[in-house]
Amino acid sequence: MDSKSKEKLEAAGWVVGDAEEFLGLSEAESEFIKMKLALARNLKDRRLARRLNQTQVAKIVGSSQSRVAKMEAADPTVSVDLLIRSFLKLGATRTDVAEAVSNQFDGAR
Repeated sequence: MDSKSKEKLEAAGWVVGDAEEFLGLSEAESEFIKMKLALARNLKDRRLARRLNQTQVAKIVGSSQSRVAKMEAADPTVSVDLLIRSFLKLGATRTDVAEAVSNQFDGAR
C-alpha cells in the first residue's frame, strides 16, 4: 500500500497493518507459511511447465486430483512433506526445492 493511501486510512481512524500483525504470528510462523506458499506455487509452475493437468500429476504422485488442487492452494491440510515429495516426483532436484523455498512467495501474482 502506498503511503498516501495509508495516511488517508489512518486519518479516518483505521488501523493499518499486515497479516502477521493481525494474526499475531511469530517471525518463525510467518516464515514457515511463506515457505509453504512458495512450494505450492512452484509445484503448480512445474506442472504447468510440463503441460500436465492436475489429474496427470495425481497419477504421478500417487494421489487424487482434488489433493493436487489442495497442494497447489497450500491448503492447511497439506503438509510441507507432501509438497516436497510431490515436487521431487515431478522431477525437481534438491537445488530446485532450495531455490523454491529461498525465493519465497510475496503474495503477488
